[in-house]
Amino acid sequence: MMNKNSKIYVAGHRGLVGSALERCLKKNGYENIVAKSSAELDLTNQSAVDEFFYAEKPEYVFLAAAKVGGILANLSYPAEFIYKNIAIGTNVVHAAMKYGTKKLINFGSSCIYPRLAPQPMKEDCLLTSELESTNEAYAVAKIAILKLCRYYNQQYGTNFISVMPTNQYGENDNFNMETAHALPMLMRRFHLAKLLQKNDFSGLKNDLKKYPPGFGLDENAENSESVANAVGAYRDKVVVWGDGSSRREFMNSDDLADACVYLMKNKNYKDIGEFVNITSGTDILLKDLVEIIKKIVGFEGVVEYDVTKPHGTPRKLMDTSKIRSLGWEPKISLRDGIKKFYEWYLK
Repeated sequence: MMNKNSKIYVAGHRGLVGSALERCLKKNGYENIVAKSSAELDLTNQSAVDEFFYAEKPEYVFLAAAKVGGILANLSYPAEFIYKNIAIGTNVVHAAMKYGTKKLINFGSSCIYPRLAPQPMKEDCLLTSELESTNEAYAVAKIAILKLCRYYNQQYGTNFISVMPTNQYGENDNFNMETAHALPMLMRRFHLAKLLQKNDFSGLKNDLKKYPPGFGLDENAENSESVANAVGAYRDKVVVWGDGSSRREFMNSDDLADACVYLMKNKNYKDIGEFVNITSGTDILLKDLVEIIKKIVGFEGVVEYDVTKPHGTPRKLMDTSKIRSLGWEPKISLRDGIKKFYEWYLK
């Protein structure tokens, strides 16, 4: 039973999910949290991970560290996605077993499901048909670590839980326009366009300096408007990839953290099985999401869809039956979550 003094290791504590876990743990009175930056501990280095677990012997582990990104990043760096995510997962899971971790939560992703899986996607449809090609390398890595946890439980009697979150957004998200996921990328694009619309070049330069735009663009360029244009933000329009016909579900990272702390405190792998979806159970047409973000940000131009660009799996809606049967319910609505997210971004 996790108590207030238990030593808890959050792998990936500076990321979107890891930082939400830290906030949630501290909010619930857990202060004995161990965290190392990637500069302090390279999780792809097996001997370094082994030394860390030998020295610290964390009782509970949240494995939220990963190399993540959107469609473009997955298409551009597939070798990095499969290598780094398998290395991180195998090193941490093995060390947790070796040094007696009581419970571990491994984070997967909804992209592990087949491209054309029946909707909403139940846990038992895993590996029933082919994966989405645009993120196959990442999905294969995540499936491998999910299976690793299952077989360590089977062979070594560990208590390792795997969770499959739906698309996340929230504080400490990635805003690099080359590697970010859809929601933060869209929000930033509308924000840059709004700054252009208001002739707020000081705000534009500050934004580009704080969050480098990616694509090899120079955030310190004299003509910051041309940099914003290059990532799809204009005075009168915002360019969105695809045709807007895909459907996606989104969850605020604070909701995910709440679910995972609940599971860590109250459930074992025998309660959960191989893995459990963590999802709101509702999705949205991307065109509708775009309009919500546009309104919250306050951009007054038009939206232009670039249909020459890929838009990924047609629909990814995960079934919520199992997580609800385990006693957890989502709390943050999409509109409220995006509004809170944008307020944080502005700060």
